[in-house]
Amino acid sequence: MNRLTFWSLLALCVAVEVLGLVIGRRDIHYAGIIAGLGVIAVARLLYLARNSEEGDR
Repeated sequence: MNRLTFWSLLALCVAVEVLGLVIGRRDIHYAGIIAGLGVIAVARLLYLARNSEEGDR
């Protein structure tokens, strides 16, 4: 995952969190938080997989 994709997805998650707070819907707010954590987790897994492949060579 390149940096532009990572930051774009993270910005979208933050926008969903803020939207949930503005309209007073906690479930939307929490969904944005969980999605943001998912983006971070997937980025870390892809980073670790890429480094593992490079170490095997």
